[in-house]
Amino acid sequence: MLIRHALCAPLCVNAALSSEADKRSRRTRRASAVAAALLAMSAHAHAASKFIDPEDGAFDLSDLLLTHRGVLPVPTLITEPAVGYGLGLGLLYFTMPKKSADAPDDAKAPPNVTGLGGFATGTHSWGAGLMHFHTWDDDHIRYLGVVGKVGLHLNYYGIQNRPRAYQLDGIALVQQVLFRIGNSHWYVGPRYTFFDARTRFSGTIPQGIREFEKDQRVAKAGVVVDYDTRDNMFYPSSGTYAELEADLARGGLGSSTNFQEQTARGYQWIPLSKSWVLGLRADTGFSQGNIPFFAQPYVSLRGVSDAKFQDSNQLTAEAEIRWNVTPRWALLGFGGVGKAYGRLHSFSEAPTAFGFGTGFRYLIARKLGLSMGIDVAHGPGQNAFYVQVGSAWR
Repeated sequence: MLIRHALCAPLCVNAALSSEADKRSRRTRRASAVAAALLAMSAHAHAASKFIDPEDGAFDLSDLLLTHRGVLPVPTLITEPAVGYGLGLGLLYFTMPKKSADAPDDAKAPPNVTGLGGFATGTHSWGAGLMHFHTWDDDHIRYLGVVGKVGLHLNYYGIQNRPRAYQLDGIALVQQVLFRIGNSHWYVGPRYTFFDARTRFSGTIPQGIREFEKDQRVAKAGVVVDYDTRDNMFYPSSGTYAELEADLARGGLGSSTNFQEQTARGYQWIPLSKSWVLGLRADTGFSQGNIPFFAQPYVSLRGVSDAKFQDSNQLTAEAEIRWNVTPRWALLGFGGVGKAYGRLHSFSEAPTAFGFGTGFRYLIARKLGLSMGIDVAHGPGQNAFYVQVGSAWR
């Protein structure tokens, strides 16, 4: 009996040790599984946190765009009557400018933005472009650069206000640098615009176009003066933005023809209450000299085909009322009128353009003040809708 117990003792001890090892192994596997689950949940929560604003728990892209090097895709369903129906896609990349040590605590500079995009429509119109906006020295220097190529099928309406189809192809370039005057809200600087264009009409040249040239270069340089007190550059709730520009197009700058152009535009946002904002817009353009027909000032309104109302000069006014239903969602209504006049028609004889409609915005990136939404508009004999990033007023 003692011998049998002696012989069995090691086996029993080994069995006990083996049982204890199995228990530890099972506990280890359970702990590993729990850790893996917690890690997966943490990773999921971290990924989800990129799209959730901790301030209100709403869907938001601020952290993704600013801290995770994200790109904001802007798909667009094009319904612009001038070029027809089509699709477009823009990619916007945001970075915040560096703040100097001696900058005031409440100083806010707009984000740097790089954009790449393109579009195509059913009329075989297309375009592609690259833009960059950058600020330095606590928003004391602002740079804007744009380069693009287009192939557009458009209509020229002329004296009889009847559409005549033409094709406009070309490469465009814009370069601008503005410098802040002291610590004021005023900026001043040069702008250069170049457009190497080729135009083709199907048939005879419409009445009202003087000295038509198939290949023309528009190259103009000028001075830009800006005044900016907006609380946000994308979709303001208060403040004023105004811009004056005077340009000369000359052969020495690369232009095929000589002309002068002056433009002035101003936007005012007035907070009527915590939930209501009134926006007012005035836009003017004047030209003199041998300006190409496609480069003339024109009325730009939601619901109105671009370049349909075009002449040597244009005047436009528009108003917009916004109801901030929640801190994220807003509804708006808008309406405006305009006239193009000068060479084809006198001011009193020129037809009046009008457009009105409604829309909505969602604050998709709170830290940037960036909203996205849709506007639906009605104009002379047509309807249109637009995918908007921020304000429709540029």
